[in-house]
Order: sequence, then C-alpha cells, then structure tokens
Amino acid sequence: MSEKMEDSSISYLKEAFLWQYNLIALAGAAAFALVSGSAFPLLLAAGLELIYLSTVPHSSRFRRAVLAWKFEARRRREQKRLWQLYRELPREMQSRYLELDKTCREIFSNYGRLSAASRLFTRQLGDRLSSLLEAYLRLLHSAFLHRQHLRLTDPGAIRREIAGLARDLEAEPPKVQEINRKRIEILNKRLEKYDQVKENQAVIDAQCAAIEDVLRLIRDQSLTIRDPQELTDQLDHVLHEVEHTEETIREMEAIFEMATPELGPALSADSVAPTRRQSRRRLKS
Repeated sequence: MSEKMEDSSISYLKEAFLWQYNLIALAGAAAFALVSGSAFPLLLAAGLELIYLSTVPHSSRFRRAVLAWKFEARRRREQKRLWQLYRELPREMQSRYLELDKTCREIFSNYGRLSAASRLFTRQLGDRLSSLLEAYLRLLHSAFLHRQHLRLTDPGAIRREIAGLARDLEAEPPKVQEINRKRIEILNKRLEKYDQVKENQAVIDAQCAAIEDVLRLIRDQSLTIRDPQELTDQLDHVLHEVEHTEETIREMEAIFEMATPELGPALSADSVAPTRRQSRRRLKS
C-alpha cells in the first residue's frame, strides 16, 4: 500500500526530464547549435525530447528504476540521520551502541555457517538485527535528550518559587496577583513535565536494557546453532515492543504539548525516537 501511495505521488514526467543523461543530451544539443550557428540541432533535439517524454515516463522499467532511486536516496538520508544521532551521544552511550553492534555481527557470523537451505532465514535475521540496532540507537539518543532535560531542571527550586509566590500572593495588587497566579500555574506544569520526562527516561532505559539482554541471549544461543526462524520470531517480538515504547512516549509528549502550549516544546515529539523505518542496513561505524 505504501509503495502504491509513493508511486502515485511521483511525477515520472518530471523525473524523466530531470534525468541526468537527458539533461546532458539537451545541453550537448544546445552547445552544438551554438558552435555550428544553426538551429537544426535544437529542432532535432526538441523532436527527440518530445518522443522521449511521451514514451519513457510510461515505461515500467523506468518507473521501477525511479522507485529504486527514491528508495536509495531515502536510505542514505536515514543513514545520515542515524549517524548524526550517534555523533551527538556521549562517549559512554556510543560505547554501548558499538558493543551491541559487535554482538549483532557475532550473531550474524554464527548463523552465516548454516546450510544454503537456511540462508533465507539468515537474511531475515540480518534484516531484523539491523532494524533492532537502529531502534536501539534512536532510543539511546532519546534517553540522552531526556537526561539533558532532567539535568537542566531543578524541581526543588521550582517548588520553592511556587511556595514564595503563593505566600505573598494575597498581599499583592490585583494585577500582580493575576500575573503570579499564571506563573504558579506554569511552574506547576513544569513540575508535571519533569515527572513525565523522568518516567519516560525510566521506560527508555528499561527498553534499552531489554534489547541488550535479548541480543546477548541470542548470541549465546547462536553458538549452538538453533533454528534461525525461532530467533527471527524472537526479534520480531522485541521490535514490536520497541515500536510500542516509542509510540507510547511520543503520544505522551504530544498530549502534554497540546495541554501546555504556553510552555513550548521543551522536549518535542521529534526528540523522541520515531517509529521504525523500513531501511534495513546497519549503521556503519
């Protein structure tokens, strides 16, 4: 379904016109016309271009090629984004990611010794390991953002400020009271935000630890070469749990932002890991 939607959103006429070889041919015709001082090369190029644009965009082969180009471009963008997430992590979290990447490579290497009949399952296993590793990196980055937010927020200072404002409220002029009541409301929402971020961080930390535990278990199991299909099912289950965690955290953030628009996006929904992309290659370290 997603491929059909993507296919319908693509202008194959535009893709055909902007294809680099077509542009090179048009530029060559224009240069030849300029050198020869004749308009004939341009007229010939225009005629050929009309034939080209009336046939090539409708070719199923060309359309498959365009879809492949789009997919590859999207995959490169995703890999670049993941690499940026990795670079933003502190050294300790980078080490955790690299250690898990090593575990995934060991699992795949162990199952690479299977017979040719089982290699389909091995490829499926590799896809799931790559997806899980990418999800793990997104969760690590989300945990890093949550820790930063908690480190920069002092709930004790906020409570003291609320207490001070409430204590002096009745003695202040009406206009000042109105402003300070609003301030108290905002400060209370900041405390709610802090508690929510703290809860989210605990969930993310637990999910990261669960991913590490599962992959280490699978690595141990791979030494005795168990059925790879069983392990792909295990990974599917973990991926489902990771997606559910990411979706839950994102929904909580969105609900809180809608309820407290005046606070702004202290931790935007985009800072929480998005759901799993369909790119299947592991981030190269």
